[in-house]
Amino acid sequence: MHVKDHFLKYVSCWTTSDEDNIVDGTTTIPSTNRQFELGKILAQELNSLGLKKVLLTDHCYVYGLLPATPGYETKKSVGFIAHMDTSPDFPGKNIKPQIIDDYDGGDILLAASGDMLRPAEFPDLNHLKGRTLITTDGTTLLGADDKAGIAEIITALEEIISSGQPHGDIWVGFTPDEEIGCGADLFDLDYFKADFAYTLDGDYEGEIAYENFNAASADFSIKGVNVHPGSAKDIMINAALVACDIQSLLPHAETPAHTEGREGFFHLTGIKGDVTSATLSYIIRDHDKKSFDMRLDKLKALEIEMNRKYGSGTVTLTLKDSYSNMLEIIEQHMYVVSIAQKAISSVGLEPVSRPVRGGTDGARLTFMGLPCPNLGTGGYAFHGPFEHISIEGMETSVRIIREIVKITGEYFI
Repeated sequence: MHVKDHFLKYVSCWTTSDEDNIVDGTTTIPSTNRQFELGKILAQELNSLGLKKVLLTDHCYVYGLLPATPGYETKKSVGFIAHMDTSPDFPGKNIKPQIIDDYDGGDILLAASGDMLRPAEFPDLNHLKGRTLITTDGTTLLGADDKAGIAEIITALEEIISSGQPHGDIWVGFTPDEEIGCGADLFDLDYFKADFAYTLDGDYEGEIAYENFNAASADFSIKGVNVHPGSAKDIMINAALVACDIQSLLPHAETPAHTEGREGFFHLTGIKGDVTSATLSYIIRDHDKKSFDMRLDKLKALEIEMNRKYGSGTVTLTLKDSYSNMLEIIEQHMYVVSIAQKAISSVGLEPVSRPVRGGTDGARLTFMGLPCPNLGTGGYAFHGPFEHISIEGMETSVRIIREIVKITGEYFI
């Protein structure tokens, strides 16, 4: 089956995850049972291809092993990983893809919504002229994040098997709930025996990313004092105004809307409250660990300052680490990057390594002991109605996977 056909089959499955369903981790993964629909399909396909150790777990993780060809049993084993869920940021049900043959480089009408996908707003389109594009109809996301990665892995397996390409052990893994930060929580490295791996979860098909944000979440809980406004002088503490005070003391230019590259930020993701109580929710991101720690210290100092100003116990800060920059680990295993760079070059592309302004399952898995940088899939504008991908980009990603397998079989470490 062609990678396009796999992709269109997978995006027809509604697999949106739901962060509100994650309460105590292990008992709620996957966050939505609908992810099992795709998990069952993938497990069946792996079995049909003749893979061994195929497993769909009770928590919707899918594993499989393509055993080494004779004479390659002692080679390093490589893994390829992608996630099944799609982002809860935008509807992901009843996806109706549009296929544009021989894209002319102009604006693209998203038929159902009337919105326009414009190169002026999405400049990557300037490099996709002449290709066959797949877009949304404007009412849903597309699901290329990360069903393109899944389709590319499955297609590469099919081509490796049908061509008789020699290889060492190849492990594949498909995870739930990556979009809500839980994809690696129950990933079983005692079962998935790869020496190193790659997530297929980026955009440009020549990308090899091994540097991501340090990340944490922060919640300010504010307890106010509510009395009649006519007699409130020196008594009332308006929790909503305290929340505004906290936000006003953070750097106005250090938000996602004003930063790029390796620049970090404070991102206010939610605010609610009234006079009696209020909450502020943030995510904190920075590539540099020292700068990241300074951001957390800034929030801790704000908690102290607010309680000094409004009274002890008025403000409570809760910090939770999310993930760390994989660079510090990958630097000790740079052969993993070198293999990918060689594979990308071998298909005629320039390898690009950019800092990921986010995180991947690979970042978490790297710290769990599995070196796992991230590869591009050929998709762009994820998490919304302007998501798009080219068939040629997916085909190139398939070739890169096969080249990685080839190089790994020749690589002596």
